[in-house]
Amino acid sequence: MLHELIKVWFEWSRQMGYWGIFFMMALESTIVPVPSEIVMPPAGYWAEQGQMNIWLVILAGGLGSTFGSALCYLFSYTVGRAFLLRYGKWLLLPPERLDLAERWLAQFALGGIFLSRLLPVVRHLIGFPAGLIRVAFLKFLVITFAGSTLWCGILAWFGARTIGQQPGLLDDPDLLIRAVKSNLLWFVLLVAGLGAGWIFVQWFGKRGKVAAA
Repeated sequence: MLHELIKVWFEWSRQMGYWGIFFMMALESTIVPVPSEIVMPPAGYWAEQGQMNIWLVILAGGLGSTFGSALCYLFSYTVGRAFLLRYGKWLLLPPERLDLAERWLAQFALGGIFLSRLLPVVRHLIGFPAGLIRVAFLKFLVITFAGSTLWCGILAWFGARTIGQQPGLLDDPDLLIRAVKSNLLWFVLLVAGLGAGWIFVQWFGKRGKVAAA
């Protein structure tokens, strides 16, 4: 079922142009399991072929991602934590995923929102805990847009390189996802490493303050 949906989503993003990029990346930033690897990489490749403008491609992706995350923020802000814990599993948001996103935001604060846009799993969920703990909405939007736009730019650039080397990937969305993820693995590991370093610095700083006190 998901395999067939991925094919449909891929065709939508291909046929709808910039609006397709916006719409699909908005869905990708919610609980809908749309892989960003089937949206931004092909768009980046088509931009290199002169069919689209690369800056408008990246902007459409960043705005779409921000819009989707804003919907998650407003939803959790409105319904509250108790509702999500009870009914989240029906929204593809089981308690363990919500807990993961909450712990991530608790550890990294506003910087965690930016980092989350560059990492799998957390990227789709961060809007929910941000709404639950009432992060300032304007700050949330600005940071989400910055992180999302950076991620869309990276995906578009690496995707264009990947597809340029293997044009047949455009005929197989599943293979395209695997190829792009493989090429981006080093980047994800780098971001995870920076996150781990940030945790250590915060922990070490708190420990120093306690010792001084």
